Amino acid sequence: MALEKTYIRKGGTVIGSVTTGYADNSNTVRDSEGRTLGHTSDRFNTTRDSTGKLVSTNSADAGLLIRKK
Repeated sequence: MALEKTYIRKGGTVIGSVTTGYADNSNTVRDSEGRTLGHTSDRFNTTRDSTGKLVSTNSADAGLLIRKK
């Protein structure tokens, strides 16, 4: 499976991106400057910030990390 990058936009401005397709069912969330905001896991249904702390234990939602910025 190949990696796929999806851009998150607010109006016409790119505010972040999500890279999917990792073998462990995780996704990497980055801000518009390319800094890692955190990771989500479809396998465990969790969201972690860039330091590894749990943001959500019941949702693999990249939006939680984008809104936190």
